[in-house]
Amino acid sequence: MMEHPSDALDAGTRLRRLLAVLTYLAAVGESSIGELAARFGFDERSLVAELELAACCGLPPYTPDTLLELIVDADRVVAYGLDALRRPARLTPDEGFALAAAIRAMLAVSGPEAAGPLATALDKLERALGLERLSIELDAPEHLAELRQAAATGEAVEIDYLGAKRGDETTRRVEPYAVVAREGRFYLDAFCHSAGDWRRFQVARITAVRRLGEPVAPRALPAELGGTRAFAGGAKARTAHVAIDQSRYVLIDRLVAAPPTVLSDGRVLAAIEVADEYFLGCLVLGLGPAAEVIDPPELVDAASRVARRALARYEAGS
Repeated sequence: MMEHPSDALDAGTRLRRLLAVLTYLAAVGESSIGELAARFGFDERSLVAELELAACCGLPPYTPDTLLELIVDADRVVAYGLDALRRPARLTPDEGFALAAAIRAMLAVSGPEAAGPLATALDKLERALGLERLSIELDAPEHLAELRQAAATGEAVEIDYLGAKRGDETTRRVEPYAVVAREGRFYLDAFCHSAGDWRRFQVARITAVRRLGEPVAPRALPAELGGTRAFAGGAKARTAHVAIDQSRYVLIDRLVAAPPTVLSDGRVLAAIEVADEYFLGCLVLGLGPAAEVIDPPELVDAASRVARRALARYEAGS
């Protein structure tokens, strides 16, 4: 049977599964490797590797007394010092409301298939807050349901796509992996046969979807799509160093790949992973006149080129 692309676990999935294992160990104290593997869907070798990695985690300064105490022998694991995972979280009303709103939005994005334990937990949280039901309105693009279904079943599709620049309208054969929501917009993560690589398509720019009835090929998801930062224009990313006023740093915090440094003029220098010059140019223009690309040299004038292109379109239309 063909392996679905979602069978490959990204870092986020691995972390959530490991936290589930540690929470269970916090409750029971010890367990056999075989029982844990069966309960949480690991093979035993992978489980031991994850537990050994977790045993290296803790709090600064990461001395032995601040690390998680997990003792793994031939066939059992014993856990100490996981009291924080055993006690239920205590939320303020504001924190509870924010969590409920986030879950309600997540369920709206994921569709009816997301109903289950998460929906049950949300119902309990809303009742504890004295709410009948939170109402979250999301502007769903026209082809969202079709693309989500294609990603779930592992079926290739053909799409008509309006690019970010005028004249970029193309027809592409793609292999959908997932539909995701980022900063209030929906995107399709897919392997694009036209580009010969992974791409993230804005669903609102997809004007037509034609299902091909062909199963997708098993492929490894690139780190750019599996990470926590927003995807910045393509799968072949480069690092651009952008100088920006400190007061506007919050606007790019989600894209920054490393801790920023403070420059002598008071601005901060941020490393941003981008894969599209046009995306970077638009980003820098939106950050204000104090923002500039410092390197690499081929991207220093990205904002100027985008501005000149926009001016040329304006003059042509006037």
